[in-house]
Amino acid sequence: MAVVKPFSGLRPVPALAAKVASLPYDVMDSEEARQITRDNPYSFLRVTKSEVDLDPGIDVHSPVVYTKARENLEQFIRNQILVQDEKPCFYIYQQKMGQHIQVGLVAAASVEEYQQNIIKKHELTRPDKEQDRVNHIVATEAQTGAVFLTYKADETINSLINGCLQQQPAYDFTSDDGISHTLYVVDEPAKIAAIEQAFKKIDCLYIADGHHRSAAASRVCDLCRQGNKAHSGQEEYNTFQAVIFPHNMMYIMDYNRVMQDLNGLTPEQFLAAVQEKFTIIAQQGAFRPGQPHSFGMYLGGKWHQLVAGSGSFPEDNPVAKLDVSILQDNLLNPILGIQNPRTDKRIHFVGGIRGMEELERLVDSGKYTVAFSLFATSIEELMDIADAGEIMPPKSTWFEPKLRDAMVVHLVPCASYLNR
Repeated sequence: MAVVKPFSGLRPVPALAAKVASLPYDVMDSEEARQITRDNPYSFLRVTKSEVDLDPGIDVHSPVVYTKARENLEQFIRNQILVQDEKPCFYIYQQKMGQHIQVGLVAAASVEEYQQNIIKKHELTRPDKEQDRVNHIVATEAQTGAVFLTYKADETINSLINGCLQQQPAYDFTSDDGISHTLYVVDEPAKIAAIEQAFKKIDCLYIADGHHRSAAASRVCDLCRQGNKAHSGQEEYNTFQAVIFPHNMMYIMDYNRVMQDLNGLTPEQFLAAVQEKFTIIAQQGAFRPGQPHSFGMYLGGKWHQLVAGSGSFPEDNPVAKLDVSILQDNLLNPILGIQNPRTDKRIHFVGGIRGMEELERLVDSGKYTVAFSLFATSIEELMDIADAGEIMPPKSTWFEPKLRDAMVVHLVPCASYLNR
């Protein structure tokens, strides 16, 4: 079953919600964050990317950065920019991006279920990024960003969630990128109990995005358990903040690739090698694939369609038949020499939200030589791979719209357990 719990969220006062709520820490670099906070001192990036208030040359993993995050969070609370709800609540977070609408439950998910794989994963984590989130949770005693979870859509839950949308929202604003964000507070005991019971009938949850956040929460929980002789399982560190959406509301965009060079090949040699596994079809303009196993390629100012040849991938392997795997296994690795796309500096990944124009811009700039556009991975493929206990290739999914940090913050008192 899926255990979800209400919690006493720390939230912006309504008048400042639009200024405080920020994009996640990992979708921008430090300089972009500095520019945002220069124009908006209320931005929660002062907590999630606290290096913005320190010397630009500082190591972002320096202890002083985490200390500054704690100081800035305390300042937000002291100045009543953020105020904690008096009692545990659920929250409903609705986002609108163009015609797409997604409505999710903000709740505390179970670390134990994460560790038992009832909350299923599909990605590996990097130790350095995981440790960064551990340090941030310990320093701030807060989970400042939510894990993005999904579940197979359920009519009972849909009905309960939709019923909560009839009340007055706590916030309703549109961010600079045109995405609307609406938050509802669910504090009625009967509604809270009904939602909890409905989720207990869900077999499992899936991590859509946030593997490092959830892994870090699990590690912090283990540390706190060791240091808390009176551990009961009810402490806040036993849970992590999540926003949980039904799978049929998920919007995954393409996650594209650009390469710095052709691995020593001339364009003619490269095209000849590609033609061994793909059919190449010239295009008059930018090509964004409209179906699986078809790829766009931008080379030398021209677009081509690549169609994967029969026998180039196994139909019965949920990982190998992903388009990101087909491109990696038949082109990027054997032809361009990208053995490990996680670590190779010659490859760069571009979220589909930036469009085909960004791929053209990068290649035309001369910094990159060739770009590939892909058909988006489906949520069903993600769940199939998680169900099989397999791992997806890196940069397989780009979810939109991005959740905003600080819509709700989950406080996790842990210092007293870790200092013993």
